Amino acid sequence: MLIIDSPSNDAYFNIALEEYLLYKYPTQAIFLLYVNAPSIIVGKFQNTLAEVNLDYVKEKEIKVVRRMSGGGAVYHDLGNLNFSFHSKLNENEFLDFATFTQPVLNVLHQFNIPGQLEGRNDLLVDGKKFSGNAKLAKGGKMIQHGTILFDSDMSVLSDALKINPLKYKDKAVKSNRSRVVNLKEYVSDHVGIEDLKQALIKQMIDDNPQTTIYELTKDDTQSVEKLIDDKYSTWDWNFGFSPKYNFNNAIKIPAGYIELHLDVLQGGTIDNAKIFGDFFASKPIEDLETKLVGMNHNEEDIRTFLNSVDLSAYFGNVTVDEIITLFK
Repeated sequence: MLIIDSPSNDAYFNIALEEYLLYKYPTQAIFLLYVNAPSIIVGKFQNTLAEVNLDYVKEKEIKVVRRMSGGGAVYHDLGNLNFSFHSKLNENEFLDFATFTQPVLNVLHQFNIPGQLEGRNDLLVDGKKFSGNAKLAKGGKMIQHGTILFDSDMSVLSDALKINPLKYKDKAVKSNRSRVVNLKEYVSDHVGIEDLKQALIKQMIDDNPQTTIYELTKDDTQSVEKLIDDKYSTWDWNFGFSPKYNFNNAIKIPAGYIELHLDVLQGGTIDNAKIFGDFFASKPIEDLETKLVGMNHNEEDIRTFLNSVDLSAYFGNVTVDEIITLFK
């Protein structure tokens, strides 16, 4: 087994690193640990826009990254330790989360934290969740990864994942908001997240005598950075990959009431747009609807487009900032 302690706190890097290691070592068992700066990690089959408070994450410069595995959206910050097991695929073990969560529980018990696996894939203490786990199978390998909330900022977690469920209608996987807890509440003040990380590394060495501590090479880092550029930092992957959905929103501004309905294809492309309201327009609103078709449901692209048209001809006395809120 290779044990890798990622040198980076960049969510793009660490999520890309998981995919890189999957293909770099097709038969090698790996235990990866990483800590991300503030970021939201969404499941592969989720509608990102329906899971994330986009205005908030932009204001706070929180990265949004889609991972390879399914499941719900989770918030990461420097108080959240993430672990990832890579092993050969065993079909009989794919739905068994106990095998790879037990080493984590063993370490927690060393700190007198009474954690346990409950349900299919959650680790709880006193009925409150501190770890969610997900799996994927690809190329003959299996990855099981999870989070450990140690000293995470719960207020940011709540605000970053707070969205209006009435805006989106789709069949995408939805996140389950559980009662969560930081493990910091269960240990003495002198125990930190680094202590927990080192205890996990020691546990894996004790459990796996043929273990090697592996440090990423320059070539590894360059390959991961290329994967970031090509995939993990792109709108197409993090947002556009979402399943098709219907989007509805309405605003009341001095110019009147405006209601927007969008049909969006997988890939984020607007397939149909309808705009209603009691505003006054000198040009047919159908002209604007037609121009929206084929665009990405991406705030930057839509803002650029709105700046290029005479909005007063469609809505009267309005600003781009007012109309752009319809699309968020």
